[in-house]
Amino acid sequence: MSIRIAPDKNQPSATIEIPLEKPLPDYDLDELEHLLVSQGFRDLVDDARGILTELLSGTSLELAQFTGAICPGDDETYRPGLWIVVRDKNSVQGRELSSDSRTRISATAEELVKRLQLA
Repeated sequence: MSIRIAPDKNQPSATIEIPLEKPLPDYDLDELEHLLVSQGFRDLVDDARGILTELLSGTSLELAQFTGAICPGDDETYRPGLWIVVRDKNSVQGRELSSDSRTRISATAEELVKRLQLA
């Protein structure tokens, strides 16, 4: 499972890309083609949003954007996936994320993948 996390330059935020690399029968997502328009994918996005909200609760991090998207995988193949932007609401605009925030974002992304059984 490749999780790509890219801190934004001169901003207290980071983008998380999680490509879907295997079928997800719990969401009726047995084939990855035509996935973004399926009800199962919308259910996955809703569940992921709820989990992220829970994981970020009580931290300085907040969900800025969340959607389904086409994301690059490990093998340079683009796949349907989750595209997330997380921002540190306590950081000053024009400054990059602290190393603590980056570590927390990475741990949050890994926990999201684990809970959704994406890996």
